[in-house]
Amino acid sequence: MNNIASSFTIKDLENLSGIKAHTIRMWEKRYSVLNPNRTDSNIRLYNADSLKKLLNVTLLYKNGYKISKIAQLDEADLGQAVIDQISKGGDHSGYMDALVLSMLNFDQNHFEQTFNRLIAEFSFRHVFLEVFVPLLHQIGIHWQSDSITPAHEHFITNLIKQKLQISIERVQQTVPKTDDSVYVLFLPDNEIHELGLLYMQYELLLRGCHVIYLGQSVPLDNLSAVQLVCKKITFISYFTVKPVSEEIERYLDYFSRNLLEGRDDVFWVTGRNVKDRDLDIKNVSSFNDLGEMINKM
Repeated sequence: MNNIASSFTIKDLENLSGIKAHTIRMWEKRYSVLNPNRTDSNIRLYNADSLKKLLNVTLLYKNGYKISKIAQLDEADLGQAVIDQISKGGDHSGYMDALVLSMLNFDQNHFEQTFNRLIAEFSFRHVFLEVFVPLLHQIGIHWQSDSITPAHEHFITNLIKQKLQISIERVQQTVPKTDDSVYVLFLPDNEIHELGLLYMQYELLLRGCHVIYLGQSVPLDNLSAVQLVCKKITFISYFTVKPVSEEIERYLDYFSRNLLEGRDDVFWVTGRNVKDRDLDIKNVSSFNDLGEMINKM
């Protein structure tokens, strides 16, 4: 689909809503929940309004509403029921659906409105870990299934990054603790996915830690320059796509032997490429997710 924000197949709706295609067909036939257009070859095509309605219906359905009752609601009542459900708290699916819609329509204003509602109710830490992280995981699945394009992913990722950078700016005004411990945050060569690393910077700054943020694609031999001016370093990195799986142990072993040996420094690493890996490398610790690493601090 060339314009994925305005035209969806029933498979796209299944991927984006979590409702099976045969259930969507049944809801159409029995309750007229959706009224798709059809191609000359009788393939269902849905517009953005149909997707929005299905996401709203799904939210209510997953929270115990009967589909027969939902189908009787007009557009205004459906929208109000969704708002009432979201306001009860404890279930972020409505917020996530709103963020998905803002992504699909490249609608920054809708993103801002949704984020403002979230931040009025929850801390930024909660919003990031409980809404943004699951959302990004969900987006990854959508991207793999071709329900969205890389442009959609880049759009929402950059908006989330903006919120992270604003939050970092607010907390980094605090003078760090006066101990010798320093946290050096970096991504390996050719790794550009830095949201997780930025969030670790935020958490460390909240704790008053001394942080040196090096960012994306840092060659290993550059890190020795930091060691010349810092006595005790905790290196932190986030492996999403680089190094590739078969190179990880070699990378970490090289890091241990050439950068950590003979010093009090350690290396913490998390991210998709090290999840559930059993690593036994001196002074290197791997974590399955951000929460696990945060609990170590």
